[in-house]
Amino acid sequence: MRLSLAAAARLFSALVLIFAVLQAGHARERGPRVEVVCPAPPIPVKVEDKQVLVYELHVTNFDTVPLTLKKLEVFADADRSQPIKTIADAALSAIMTEAGTVSGAKDSQTIGPAKRAVVFLWIELGPGQRTPASLSHRMVFVAGVPSEGSAPTETTLEDFPVAVSQDAVPLLSPPFAGGVWLAGDGPSNDSGHRRSIFAIDGHIYSPERFAIDWVKVGRNGDSHDGTARNENWWGYGEPILAVADGEVTQIVDGIPENTPRVLPKPVTLDNIAGNYIIVRIPANRYVSFAHLQPGSIKVRVHDHVRRGDVLARLGNTGNATGPHLHFEVTDGNSVLQSEGVPFVFEKFTDLGPGSDYEVDKHPTVPRDRSIPGNNDVVEFTSAKKQ
Repeated sequence: MRLSLAAAARLFSALVLIFAVLQAGHARERGPRVEVVCPAPPIPVKVEDKQVLVYELHVTNFDTVPLTLKKLEVFADADRSQPIKTIADAALSAIMTEAGTVSGAKDSQTIGPAKRAVVFLWIELGPGQRTPASLSHRMVFVAGVPSEGSAPTETTLEDFPVAVSQDAVPLLSPPFAGGVWLAGDGPSNDSGHRRSIFAIDGHIYSPERFAIDWVKVGRNGDSHDGTARNENWWGYGEPILAVADGEVTQIVDGIPENTPRVLPKPVTLDNIAGNYIIVRIPANRYVSFAHLQPGSIKVRVHDHVRRGDVLARLGNTGNATGPHLHFEVTDGNSVLQSEGVPFVFEKFTDLGPGSDYEVDKHPTVPRDRSIPGNNDVVEFTSAKKQ
């Protein structure tokens, strides 16, 4: 049987109508016009006595109006009945930064058209809580600027999945042969290291996600007994030890020592870390030891080092105003162009926050397979080669 052109046209119109009705019956809300990206999946790690998941969500507004992130819920695995974390209002504002602005700026929850915001997430798991294999996120936005007397228009991103990495966390020995040390600017969700994002050669990196600036605490309960000379700092010249067996992959030496409290001019990508060493350890992790004393480096590129070997001495070079060791572990062979990954120390004693520390009056909490928290004072026992 052959159809006339008119009959074929009527049939086509009917099919189009049926398809449109079906589409309408199964339509869903468009949702917020955003792109959400997680640059590096979280790797579970113990910070002080808590198991945490640390990661960021980069949210770009592709709408023509501002979008305000009103509420963020995080769910474990496929269970959407109860979030493991709900963040809203001031708590949400505190963990959001619009790209190119100061962290914690006013209205940080609002993302302008064609703007990007970074949400810094720090999810603490409860005692005995199983580490999820994945996380999902419900994000509630308010679109536009509500006019007086009108209800805001809400749009919701119902699910954004993030896998939880199963990568092993390196177990390290201390980079010092014992002593009392301040974990300056250490792991927390609001430390300067945590919030540092570097845009280099067309890509962005967060190498300092878990970085620590180690400052030695002396017998006077302070980091120094004067500020005029580098030698006034208790840690100056301290031997820096390999924290695991590995291979030296990068060395920079010859950058001159800074005068205390005075930064080099200008600070550039080439001198920001001062003199430094990178050591590749098992599982393709790279340990950076930065701000080292010029002329103190005792190893060469491709040398194989053993845990506890002396690598160099603590100095005051690069982007530093006083002697300290910048210490980080990353997934690539670069101080800046890599992603920061967690690590744990075999054991140390937590002496409490640096703001409360007194030589003869402090807590003593043993920790194992953990990282100190931000500005914790810790004591390492004398390291021995294994």
